[in-house]
Amino acid sequence: MNAILDSKPVVVTRAESSDGPLSRELRSLGLRALVWPAVSVTSADLGPLTAALEAVSSFGWIAFASRHAVAAVLARLPAAPPGVRIAAVGQATAQVLRQRGWPVDLVPEEASAAALIEAFAARWSASDAGVKILYPASSRALPTLAAGLTQLGAQVTQVEAYRTEAAALDVAECRAWIARGGVGAVTFASPSAVTELARALGEEDFQRLLTGAAAVAIGRTTARELAARGHTAVVAESATLQGLARTTHRLLQTRA
Repeated sequence: MNAILDSKPVVVTRAESSDGPLSRELRSLGLRALVWPAVSVTSADLGPLTAALEAVSSFGWIAFASRHAVAAVLARLPAAPPGVRIAAVGQATAQVLRQRGWPVDLVPEEASAAALIEAFAARWSASDAGVKILYPASSRALPTLAAGLTQLGAQVTQVEAYRTEAAALDVAECRAWIARGGVGAVTFASPSAVTELARALGEEDFQRLLTGAAAVAIGRTTARELAARGHTAVVAESATLQGLARTTHRLLQTRA
């Protein structure tokens, strides 16, 4: 039997069900998935987003930092607005836009807010001064992107497109898996997932979990959150759920 099929299961901490996209990717590679959603994504007060989209023609760009932001915008604006350029923080977000028929004008090589700011800076000219950029964001969005674009000279309108909140975990079951060393790897698709899993489990059990299991982060921002808590993460080959699954699969193969 394939050794990987017999390996310890992989924890999924993103907001998804047992049939969610990352869990499916892991299972397609012969891995077992344990779904511990540390965060949940819920609707925001969409008044400000709706108002901004009603005036979308006044913006030069829309900057998307996540697939959840794409979903919130496209539910209210199915077609790409003419004359408005589109930026995506990574290939996963860009892919969702393209699948819905939206052109994507700017995607940095690395999926991070800092990389997107650098990509804007590389093409910035005097004529871009004062350009209006709509940034539909999470309730927990870090200030990096809006501040960086503002520093370039853009007028950034940041509106809440969705809320990222703590999820209700079955902590007793999680701790039982940790106590018996039953987890092979833990995947993190956002810094919030790191923060909330640590809060839910408590620092001692979080440390115990990642002492015995590999941490795999979707990107460098998430990896930095783990590093701040004393854990070195393996960064996914690409900042997509498929890349996260493939990197986890390869890592467990090397440990088998």
